[in-house]
Amino acid sequence: MEKHEQTKALVMIFPISKGDFQSAGEASSEIKNKLLQLGFPGNLIRRVAIATYEAEMNLVIHSDGGKIRAEINPDAIFIEVTDEGPGIPNLHMAMQEGFSTASEEVREMGFGAGMGLPNMRSCASKFEIVSVVGKGTTIKMVIS
Repeated sequence: MEKHEQTKALVMIFPISKGDFQSAGEASSEIKNKLLQLGFPGNLIRRVAIATYEAEMNLVIHSDGGKIRAEINPDAIFIEVTDEGPGIPNLHMAMQEGFSTASEEVREMGFGAGMGLPNMRSCASKFEIVSVVGKGTTIKMVIS
């Protein structure tokens, strides 16, 4: 194997279904376990695990379904989260700690505290979110 082939990114893709609380957390756990196997530092693994878990829960709670794509490189982890609708009407408000549009039922399950997007932003070295109402949301994070 040539040297440059050894540093190719490892890509993991996880489809996430709306309302699938039973499987929620599996994608972030698999990514975390892969990073542990590969010997990444604990602080980086913790930030990746938190950011991907928050993204996963947002897909389950708020979206019509979507996917998480993790690209593992030696120097950084790239996470892309995409969903199909409904989009976020007010991104500025959604980025505020404590702001939530979660239903009462979701809150009774212990979710929907309004910390998902703020936690993702604080765990990421780079964070970008684009949302179109009626179309969906894309979040790109770099964690290094």
